[in-house]
Amino acid sequence: MQHREAQLYGVMAEFETVRQFLHAAEQVRDAGYKHMDAYAPFPVEGLTEALGLGRNKVALVTLLGGLCGGLGGFGFEYWVNVISYPMNVAGRPLNSWPAFIPVTFELTILGASLSAVFGMLALNKLPQPHHPLFNVARFKRASNDKFFLCIESHDPKFHLEETARFMQSVNAQHVTEVRDED
Repeated sequence: MQHREAQLYGVMAEFETVRQFLHAAEQVRDAGYKHMDAYAPFPVEGLTEALGLGRNKVALVTLLGGLCGGLGGFGFEYWVNVISYPMNVAGRPLNSWPAFIPVTFELTILGASLSAVFGMLALNKLPQPHHPLFNVARFKRASNDKFFLCIESHDPKFHLEETARFMQSVNAQHVTEVRDED
């Protein structure tokens, strides 16, 4: 059996308080790092701005899913009643759009809700049963009381020693090299 060397995933810094964590995230962003992620035991207000992340795309995915569902439902009813199986009942128009509203509404809601769930999972790259950070013993505290900031090795500005030194300079309590050991 051949053993392969673990690949470097990045450098992770541990912080004690929310204030230190947010300040460090801002400093990392201002230093020009682009490929980083933050881990906290609870939602931290202002973290998205501190990391310099763009707008959340789940709302757009939900809107597009709702539009597709609604237009698909209305189009299907139109196709069935006007094109495929037209039936003139008491001289009413074949395209009686008020009768199509309940199905159109329900399929709009169905399309929006399904696209919101699956879009959120896809944008968050979930499910992810293994992540290189799980190899770091200290990372278990991320769900209890510690805050972690990780700069990934594929960042154009990443250099192992310089990045580790920089993470120490932003008052990290502990800095760890993260390797993907599969």
